[in-house]
Amino acid sequence: MERTKILFIVLMILIICVAAYIYKPAEEHPPVKRYASITGLKPDKIARYKYLHAHAWPKVLKKIKECNIRNYSIYLKNINGKPYLFSYFEYVGENFTADMQKMAADTTTQNWWKETDPTQLPLPDAVAKGKIWSDMEEVFHTP
Repeated sequence: MERTKILFIVLMILIICVAAYIYKPAEEHPPVKRYASITGLKPDKIARYKYLHAHAWPKVLKKIKECNIRNYSIYLKNINGKPYLFSYFEYVGENFTADMQKMAADTTTQNWWKETDPTQLPLPDAVAKGKIWSDMEEVFHTP
């Protein structure tokens, strides 16, 4: 009976320690920053774009995670007969600029962009900045 009590106490201590580790106070977690952007898609390249993303390169996916991007999604929507892409991701790192530079410096990611960029039609504000995707402003989020 004594051994059962000791095992129970050890188990309870272990559960408390694990719970304390998992459920850290919010100030100990890096803040999540949400990003959304939009770009056009060449109508004759829709199938190619979908194919590329259905077969995303593992090294590109790994680099995305290494650069602190989570929950990354891309959506396709036809508006007035023209295809547009909407992207959303959450950034959980501490230096977005440095992480994006790290991603841009990656040779595999550069090769991936050589495949995807020619399928897209940047909006005028993105073209003016030499970019493919136009940033979007978050106007609502449920906490």
